Amino acid sequence: MSLWIKVSAKYNVNVNGRRSTWSPVDDLRDSVAAVTAAAKPTSLPGRPGRDQTAAASEEQQGFKGTGERRGVILNVQTFLDENMTTSVEYGKITWELSIFVDQREDDSRYTLRVKGNDHVGGLMLKLVEEINATRDWSDYALWWEQKNIWLLKTHWTLDKYGIQADANLLYTRQHRPLCLQLPNMKTIKLSISFSSVVFKTVTEICRTLNIRRPEELSLLKPLDDASKKKKKDKGKNPAIDEVMNIDALGMPGNTGNPGNYSKTMTPTYDPESGNPISKTSLWFGQNDLIVSQPNLPPAELAKMYKPLTTIEKATINSGWLDSSRSLMEQGVQEDDRLLLRFKYHCFFDLNPKYDSVRINQLYEQARWSVLLEEIDCTEEEMLMFASLQYHICKLTLSKEPLNLSDEPEVDEVEAALSNLEVTLEGGNTDKILEDITDIPKLADSLKLFRPKRLTLRPYKEYWFVFKDTTISYYKNRESSTGEPIEQLHLRGCEVVPDVNVAEKKFGIKLLLPVADGMNEVYIRCDNETQYAKWKAACILASKGKTMAYSSYKTEVRNIQSFLQMKSLAPTPESTPDADAMDMNAECFVSPRFSKKYKTKQLATRILEAHQNVTSLSLMEAKMRFIQAWQSLPEFGIKYYIVRFRGSKKDEILGISYNRLIRIDMSTNQPVTTWRFSSMKQWNVNWEIRQVTIDFDGNVQVAFSCQSCDCKVVHEFIGGYIFLSTRSKDQNETLDEELFHKLTGGQE
Repeated sequence: MSLWIKVSAKYNVNVNGRRSTWSPVDDLRDSVAAVTAAAKPTSLPGRPGRDQTAAASEEQQGFKGTGERRGVILNVQTFLDENMTTSVEYGKITWELSIFVDQREDDSRYTLRVKGNDHVGGLMLKLVEEINATRDWSDYALWWEQKNIWLLKTHWTLDKYGIQADANLLYTRQHRPLCLQLPNMKTIKLSISFSSVVFKTVTEICRTLNIRRPEELSLLKPLDDASKKKKKDKGKNPAIDEVMNIDALGMPGNTGNPGNYSKTMTPTYDPESGNPISKTSLWFGQNDLIVSQPNLPPAELAKMYKPLTTIEKATINSGWLDSSRSLMEQGVQEDDRLLLRFKYHCFFDLNPKYDSVRINQLYEQARWSVLLEEIDCTEEEMLMFASLQYHICKLTLSKEPLNLSDEPEVDEVEAALSNLEVTLEGGNTDKILEDITDIPKLADSLKLFRPKRLTLRPYKEYWFVFKDTTISYYKNRESSTGEPIEQLHLRGCEVVPDVNVAEKKFGIKLLLPVADGMNEVYIRCDNETQYAKWKAACILASKGKTMAYSSYKTEVRNIQSFLQMKSLAPTPESTPDADAMDMNAECFVSPRFSKKYKTKQLATRILEAHQNVTSLSLMEAKMRFIQAWQSLPEFGIKYYIVRFRGSKKDEILGISYNRLIRIDMSTNQPVTTWRFSSMKQWNVNWEIRQVTIDFDGNVQVAFSCQSCDCKVVHEFIGGYIFLSTRSKDQNETLDEELFHKLTGGQE
């Protein structure tokens, strides 16, 4: 008998002269079992002592006995158990994974044999070794096409990600060029991260452009139908279509240095010329982003897309990108065009000394929203905006140097120490907060009108008393010591101006929230001063603040300044020169207003309004424009088509920086308003895509979004709540974790 085992590509076993061949690995164990069985001593019936005879014969042939033979076989089996794997087990542990590598010049596919416990970082290292090309791979990462995710957690294993042999992976660059249209309608091209979440990407863009408070901005996808309308016009406007490559200019903000935003940053100047060197030139002048763009000719302005209805505005607002996901996860490709816009209309700490770029871009976004009729304004307001635009263009063309030294430089520590010193000496000083125990009140004779159906009753005069956040009105002054006719509680109300300076009409429209909607109340004042005081008090009361609050006097001054700019009375000594009359007046108003007047008539009216702003500097004029824009009734409202729970028709939901507005789609009139200050909680049912909000007074509002994903509305609400937590006492680092907690999705 011969016994031998050969381990090779095929496994050969010879037992008692019979030779068999097995190819599968699993059958090898059967071979070993057969060898083991053949090696056992046997005793045939009728032939006792057969094993002793066989043993003696085998000893003569060189074998030392059954024990040694059995030990050899067991050693072979132990070796196979420890070092060999079945085909099933082998397939479970390793497999072939194909990875497509984006190398710009040539794209190729590589196949690696991997195991489920391989880490993503080790996989990338193995791939780079397989590519064997000398280049910088630090910006490369793996993109999983089927799952639409980046594999950025390099310590995770393939099993943890759920990657199997059918996965299509792409090894590609994280930073790619992207075309961004800025608020001033200029398009820039720069390389940004396609793997970071949009919140981080916008922060990176703002750092490059030196815009503070990046949390106020986001990226918006342009509408397809807008581009289709433009295709009808073959001609292009070079002022808008020109693309400026930021990376080629080597803008210093791209260094990623957090010191870019520091107010205490000291500029570095050239010792010979005295000008800021390139590293600081973008912060201290020499920056095209702080220069106002010239107005477009009326023909070019008319070609640009203008949203006309609330539904179209809702369609535009559905294009905001998800701040919690990356660009690539949202289908944005290399060299695509996105819009960089101020998304949250809650502008914190606007400082002309440090926010030249931010203020100019804000001014440009406000200017275009007025020119393209994205926000409604009266004829008086349009002429006021036109006069400010004309003044800004005039100063820009005159190449007035940007002199920020005129701005009062206030060192907060020095101011506090000086204030403390004067207080200790017993002197009087302006206090930041008034004595809250002495709340001022207003008392005056005003006119009231409550509109009712099928009634045309005129305004009726009453005696009004404004204290805390409540307006009480009486039949006359003598009866003010008794019970009022009615009390109007202004907390959470809407304050809408109803003003026409030329006609001496100074009205305030109050929309008071009630259980079943909104009650309208109109109050008419006699003059500008009275109007400014009462409107400022109403604005603060709607926010739950009294006239003792420090911003009351500032609010009054802003309203008076706003009314002064709207005044069109020309000064007797001012005579418009010929050059001014030759200005292209249609450039400064929307196309709808330009059709009402002839060119000379429009120019004359703009120059009349311009007399009120001639003394403003360039930066002051931009700030006045922004403030006037903020005072418009529709300022900052983003519209969405929703369906409220229990309703069978679609309605409009308006989201502002401090409130939610339910609007009837057929009349565009507000039905009810809910203040963020009275919000208790909100949540999203991601399965049925429904947003539920709880307010004080056991009021619950639930709706599903029809024009966009509910995540867009959820992010707007959470974003405004996040912005309300900011304060000047904090440093300028963002609490990104809190932002994502308030705005993130079900992940």
